[in-house]
Amino acid sequence: MKATIYHNPRCSKSREALAILNETSGVEVEIVEYLKTPPSRETLKDLYQRAGMTAREGLRIAEDAAKPLKGADDDAILDAMAANPILIERPLVVTEKGVRLGRPPEKVREIL
Repeated sequence: MKATIYHNPRCSKSREALAILNETSGVEVEIVEYLKTPPSRETLKDLYQRAGMTAREGLRIAEDAAKPLKGADDDAILDAMAANPILIERPLVVTEKGVRLGRPPEKVREIL
C-alpha cells in the first residue's frame, strides 16, 4: 500500500504520524514537505472532500495569518492556504482507503 503524508518535520504530530506509517508493514511512504512543495488549491479541496471535512476544519487556526479568515468561507480559506501553506493543519495522510488529518496521529490507522 502507498501512503502520502503532507508533512512538516518540525511538527511533533506530523512526526508521530510518519512514525506510525513507517512502522506499518507493507506501507510505502511518500513524504511531501508541504511548506517546500505546497499542494494546489484544487488538491487541498479534493483532499478535504475525500476526508469528509471542510477547509475551515483543515485551517491551522493557531497561526496569526489565520485570524483574518475568521468569517471567511471555504473558498477564501483554500485560496489563503494555497498562498500561505503554513495555514494548512498537518499532517494530512492519503492512502487508497481515504484521507485523514492526523490529529491525533492515531487517526491515520483508520486508512491503513
